[in-house]
Amino acid sequence: MESNNHPTADERFFFDANGYLILENFLSDEMIENLSNALRSGISRRLQMKEAGQLGRKGPWLTVNGANSRIFGILDEDPLFLDLMDYPPVMSYVRALLTPTPHYHASDAIWEKEDPGNPPGWHRDGVDDGYSFTKPNVPHLQLKVGYFLSDMSDSNQGNLTIVPGSHRLSVDPTPEQLTDFESLPGAMQLCVPAGACVMFHNAIWHTPGRWTSSTGERKILYYAYEHNWMMAARQPRYSRSFYHELSSDRKKMFHDVVFEVK
Repeated sequence: MESNNHPTADERFFFDANGYLILENFLSDEMIENLSNALRSGISRRLQMKEAGQLGRKGPWLTVNGANSRIFGILDEDPLFLDLMDYPPVMSYVRALLTPTPHYHASDAIWEKEDPGNPPGWHRDGVDDGYSFTKPNVPHLQLKVGYFLSDMSDSNQGNLTIVPGSHRLSVDPTPEQLTDFESLPGAMQLCVPAGACVMFHNAIWHTPGRWTSSTGERKILYYAYEHNWMMAARQPRYSRSFYHELSSDRKKMFHDVVFEVK
């Protein structure tokens, strides 16, 4: 069951002021291991599908960069991923911080074992370049939840890097301010242990961070939630049978449109 004690008043205040919240020890060691095994199997399956020419942006989706992998639309990869979508301890936060009737928006999983060599990718979440049509004051339209399956308590291993409080900005950073991982004033890396849950406002400026560490890895599951009056955009589609087999409560997490994989 969902907890009536969370978020606490302090957690609500911190999230509203800073645009993010860190919950350490949120996943048990057993959950971390089981989810990691499920992710390993999911990546392996997607790789096999890619080799067979069975992947596409309308269905199962995979990106590979050296030893690094990222898969999208993970709910039907393993029952554990579907269970995490409406995991009661996190849903109490989602319903309190975003909306009492949230809808699922999207999910993906990242497993990086080496520096991907990417430049800074500062952005806000959401369609139209971070809901830019609502500027200058971008409202809270989406809540992103990240589950960290690897220890990222040390810095410089691709840590999620954010600018606390930037969800309240009414101006955009200049191009010069977006040129480096620490170029935005107040930018900070989130250094969290395995099992931590990090949630953040769609309008907070963030990027995968600098990777100079010779050790460590980046293993994260991301889920996004939105208001029930919004229509999810560009999310990988699931089969008709996937939707029909959902429980009645879980069906309420989706829009009233059943997408069919073509």
